[in-house]
Order: sequence, then C-alpha cells, then structure tokens
Amino acid sequence: MILFTYYRLLHLLRISDSKASIFRNGTVLKQGTCCCLHLKQCQGLVDKKGVLDRQKQQMARGLPKQKPITGVKQVIVVASGKGGVGKSTTAVNLALGLMAIDRSKSVGLLDTDVYGPSIPKLMNLKGNPELSEDNRMIPLINYGVPCMSMGFLVEDAYPIVWRGLMVMSAIERLVRQVDWGSLDYLVVDMPPGTGDVQLSITQNISIAGAVIVSTPQDVALLDARRGAEMFKKVNVPVLGLVQNMSVFQCPNCHHQTHIFGSNGARQLAETIGVKFLGDVPLHLNIREMSDKGQPIVISSPDSSEAEAYKKVASAVIQSLEDLKT
Repeated sequence: MILFTYYRLLHLLRISDSKASIFRNGTVLKQGTCCCLHLKQCQGLVDKKGVLDRQKQQMARGLPKQKPITGVKQVIVVASGKGGVGKSTTAVNLALGLMAIDRSKSVGLLDTDVYGPSIPKLMNLKGNPELSEDNRMIPLINYGVPCMSMGFLVEDAYPIVWRGLMVMSAIERLVRQVDWGSLDYLVVDMPPGTGDVQLSITQNISIAGAVIVSTPQDVALLDARRGAEMFKKVNVPVLGLVQNMSVFQCPNCHHQTHIFGSNGARQLAETIGVKFLGDVPLHLNIREMSDKGQPIVISSPDSSEAEAYKKVASAVIQSLEDLKT
C-alpha cells in the first residue's frame, strides 16, 4: 500500500511540474510544493520500513538456534543475580530433591560456573572424566546423579584466568560434548550475574525454565530481579523464586531471627508476577553437610531442612506442569 501511494504521488508530481512549466501561476506552484512534501513523507515511510525489515533479517541470522541436549528431556537452570546467596547448594539439593520425590526419574547436574566451580566439592567428587567411544566425556556420578564441571578438568587451586572466547568454548564443550545418557531433568548451576555465559547458554540450549535464588536482603533482591528480567527478555520461563537463608533458628533456645530480613523474595515474586517456590532456612547442618560433600537431602532426608528443599523441588515440578497447560 505504501509503495502504491508512493508511485501514484510521483506520477502526480510529474503532472504538476508539467503544468507549472506551462502556466507558471502561484496556485499550481503551491500544489507542486504540497506534492513534494507528501512525496518526501512517503519516501521516509518506505525507507523506515525497509530499514526495520533489514534489521529483523540480520537479527534472525545473528541469533543462534536453540538446540536440545542429546538425551535430556528438560533443562532447569538455577541462577542468581548475585554470588554468595547459596545458589550452588540449592542447585545440588534441588537435583537430589527431584530424585527423592520420584525415584523413577533420572537427574543430572551441570556446573557452568567456569571461574568458581562448586559442584565437585558439594557432591564429593574428584577425578578426570573418561571418554566414551564417540569421544564424549562421561560424567562423574555420586548419589545417583551424573555430574559435569570445569572443576573436574583443572586442579583444585588452579585459577581460571580466561577471556570470554575461551570461556565460551569451555561452556560449549561442557554442554555438547558430554554423554549424559538418558535424563528426565538436567539441573544447570549457572554462574552469578547476567553476562556472556548466561546469554550464551540461554540462546543455545532449549531450556524448560529458570529458578532464581535470593536471600531476603534488599541488595540481593535487586540483582535477583535483574536475573529474572534477563530470562524474560530471552524468552526463558521463570519457574519461580527461592528464598534462601530465610530465617535462623538458635540451636539452643530455638529463637528465630530473620538475619537478612523477612519475606523479601516472596514480595519480589508477587511484584514481578512469578511463583514463590519456597523458603530454605539458614541452618548449621546445611553448611556443615555441604562442606563435607554430603548434601542435606542425602545426609538428613527426614530433617526439616531437607523437607524445605523437597518442597522447592515439588513446586518446580508443578511449575513445569503448569507451563504445559
């Protein structure tokens, strides 16, 4: 329609110019000027539409296509906008909680925090992965969960001092060159923040949903919100928020103290329109068992702390089911 109008006006302008050259009166000259203005406006519309079309085509070519991980049915990423909020501990116990709820389900654990891998310590695993017949790495297994981490490929105290391209190459290898077998869920422990690694993973992998971990503290909640907004921008469903270190209970008098504040993550979930998946307390047993490589869901399965993680896992499963309806 725009192109038709453009060419029609061009024709009228030529007629107006022809008349103007014969009669040379003020009325005709004004009409010609008016046509020139309309023509320029239409040219602008056509040019703008063309630029937008070209931009869309370039964006479509530039963005990588999301591909599923071979053998994995659903990928769940566990993220936080900030470090130190217990994301890795939550990821480990979420994976074990998913298995505890339904023993028929197989769950894997992928550590994509290249600079600070925590899964080897939390899962009490050491050693180098062996290679399969097709030259893919075979995950190390503990507590029935196959795990892969950069920590298996370098020494414990060896610093990863890499630039972006090397990190992206390592992530690609951890994601695509691992023989996961057949998994119902792959829980991915993401690095904190909203940088290159997060974007690379979300744009290259087909992700079922994201779990955001935060403490109730205002500073942590600001970054948690940024993390949730990032996933929305890249069209990854946010399954919900987990409020970690929600309350401390004194082991002697059992008095409860909200060290980092109360209900901050619950309120944030309501504000941004996502589900609240549950509370996890700040408890000595969680820290001690994590340091020993014996996650609380395994070491004390009947404890209130383990139940908190199982409730989170159950809420995650429900969120995934809700996305299907």
